[in-house]
Amino acid sequence: MSQAQCSECRQHLSEKEMISRLDEILAGYKNTEGAVIPVLQTAQNMFGYLSRPVLKKISQKLNKPFSEVSGIVSFYSFFCTVPRGKYLIRVCLGTACYVRGGKGILEALKRELGIDVGQTTKDRLFSLDIGRCFGACGMAPVIMVNDTVHQRCKAVKIDEILNNYKNK
Repeated sequence: MSQAQCSECRQHLSEKEMISRLDEILAGYKNTEGAVIPVLQTAQNMFGYLSRPVLKKISQKLNKPFSEVSGIVSFYSFFCTVPRGKYLIRVCLGTACYVRGGKGILEALKRELGIDVGQTTKDRLFSLDIGRCFGACGMAPVIMVNDTVHQRCKAVKIDEILNNYKNK
C-alpha cells in the first residue's frame, strides 16, 4: 500500500487512511455553505493533488454536481489535478522579471529539468509553473522553490540552484 505525506496532519498515512480522514472532513462540512473551496484545499494538502476519484467523492459528499467541483478546480490556478513534485518551482513572468530575463530562466529550467510548464519530473522531485508577480520586482528576475525566493537569478546559475534541492 502506498504511503503519502499528509501535510495537514504531519504524519505518514496510507491512501486508505487518507480517504478515511477525507470522509471525516467531508462529514463536518456536509451542510456548510461555501464548503467546496476549503475542502478542496484540505484534500490537496492531504494528497498533494486532486485526483478524479477525490473530486468525485467531494462532489458526492457535498451534494454538488461534479461539473461544479471540477470547474472550481480548473478555474483556480492553485489547484492541481496531477501529482506535483517535492519542490514546486515557479518562475515569475511579471513585467519586471520578464524584462530582466525571466523567460530565459524559464527556458533554462525547462531544458535542465526536461519538462514543460505544468509538468513534473519522473522522479517527482520538481514541478514547474509560472507566476505573474511575486511582489519582488526590485530583485528581478525571481523564482520561487516552494516558499523560498531566489532573487536576481541568471540562467547560467539554474543548475546550482537545482543542485541545492537535489542534495536535500
